[in-house]
Amino acid sequence: PSAALALLCSSAAALVVWKWLGKRQIQKKTEEARMTRDEGVKKMAKAVQQFREQVPSVQTDAILSLPLLELTWRLRDGSLSPKTVLYTYLEKALEVTQQTNCLRHFIPECEEQLQEIQRHKEKGLLYGIPVSIKDHIGHKGHLSTCGLVQCLGPPVQEDSVLVKVLKRQGAIPFAMTNVPQSLFNYDCSNPIFGQTLNPLNHQKSPGGSSGGEGALIAGGGSILGIGSDIGGSIRLPSSFCGLCGLKPTGGRLRWVLGVRCTRLFNVDVCFHPTPVPCVLGPMARDVDSLALCMKALLCEEMFRLDPTVPPIPFDEEVYSSSALLRVGYYDTDGYFPLPPCMRRVVQETRGALQAAGHQLVPFSPPRIHYVMTELFLKAFFADGGGAWLDLFAGGIVDPSLKSQVNCCKIPRLGKKLLALILKPLVRLNVAVISPCRSVKEMWNHHHQIEAYRTEFIARWRELQLDVVLCPVLGPAFTPGYPGKLLTAISSTMLYNVLNFPAGVVPVSTVTEADEEELKLYRGCCDDPWDRTLKQAVAGAVGLPVAVQCVALPWREELCLRFMKEVETLSREK
Repeated sequence: PSAALALLCSSAAALVVWKWLGKRQIQKKTEEARMTRDEGVKKMAKAVQQFREQVPSVQTDAILSLPLLELTWRLRDGSLSPKTVLYTYLEKALEVTQQTNCLRHFIPECEEQLQEIQRHKEKGLLYGIPVSIKDHIGHKGHLSTCGLVQCLGPPVQEDSVLVKVLKRQGAIPFAMTNVPQSLFNYDCSNPIFGQTLNPLNHQKSPGGSSGGEGALIAGGGSILGIGSDIGGSIRLPSSFCGLCGLKPTGGRLRWVLGVRCTRLFNVDVCFHPTPVPCVLGPMARDVDSLALCMKALLCEEMFRLDPTVPPIPFDEEVYSSSALLRVGYYDTDGYFPLPPCMRRVVQETRGALQAAGHQLVPFSPPRIHYVMTELFLKAFFADGGGAWLDLFAGGIVDPSLKSQVNCCKIPRLGKKLLALILKPLVRLNVAVISPCRSVKEMWNHHHQIEAYRTEFIARWRELQLDVVLCPVLGPAFTPGYPGKLLTAISSTMLYNVLNFPAGVVPVSTVTEADEEELKLYRGCCDDPWDRTLKQAVAGAVGLPVAVQCVALPWREELCLRFMKEVETLSREK
């Protein structure tokens, strides 16, 4: 007995020591990552200071105020130098990240790229333009962390296809931006690099998962950024930060992750070939910038580097058209009613479009509750969330994700019981959704998504629509609330399931009257989720309010053309 007791005690002690060592290793990796970032910031600040001493007469504000199209013209005709523009944006990015914590890392190789573009015989469409990229887009020599300790390993060995094409077009990738842990959140916080704040109001979140991009561009520290979207991750930060953002059709653009992140995520929702694809897209201050970016990316170099990308160049004729449009519209999807200001701007935009001569047709998206519970989240959690939970093994879970992680940890039988007990609270069923129990059931789920797409397109064509105008979630949430309201993203999620191109355009701001009307908001059922949404968006007077514009698959140019029309009318107003 004494020997058995001694063995038990020693085993327990060994387990405690093993856990302690594991935690210590995680802490060490996290500290090293933060230190590397801080050192990079200091080096870049020193380089900017040296440039300022060499060229003290730079008109910083004038350069930062130039729209992307005008900046490209000035760079191509030589009235501005790429070096001046790069260091101007580096300086501003340093200022913005000090206030918002939006950067994960500067890319010091941007100075090498600056020299490289000056050796090119031809100037690309993005010649001399500083571009920021989201954390998980692979850049040679840098980590793609997704906010996970497991990804703090060897750096990426090769530029992703998208980064190669950007460089070929003369762009200068200069910064990688912060993201929420695992990307599966529309806040912007992770245990390694911390919380990113909204530059328009530091008490608010910039949205996610492309939240670092949203904060940097809205703060003026970048003129063009590349994000990704699988449930609204480009459109939500654009809505929260007052930017324009486009989620293209899945497959129109592609990218390649570093080896380490591919190994981790080859079973994860963002990078597995699921029926709900993760899509790269541009974010900027105006629609013309998005169009120029898409035109630059949809080039022969993209099609050569990745033969799986359909060789469809950007159709300038469609984007530049002034033909009147037949526009479907709705201000609520009937599943998660949005705050009064978001519905207000849809109706105001509808009126402006109608006054401009466009045909406006009421449209109602079918069966959103079914889409949310049976199609969207089941595509992510076909295995009950097991693969996603593996990403956090041995690491720290960010507070904003704890509620989702805890839901996934509930045993299958427990989920079934909860779903049965809580059936009246329909939106809670999303949190305890049952996984696919067999390969046959998973294939059936894929078929259901295709059947829904067919149904939706049939309704669209029955009304002979060109595009659709609809709401997007907003205004900006208070940090911490997105993790409590995963189901509130139904307005953006729908078009990921459908794989339609969709973009966001800011058209107004929250008024005092909106804030007063919010006090009377009851949502769908005046249940805990409606009350939580009310708390999340309170105190947003002056913050941007946006609308969402949608087109059929592979019609990005038409979607952008419609976004441009909305932008023009809102600016006139």
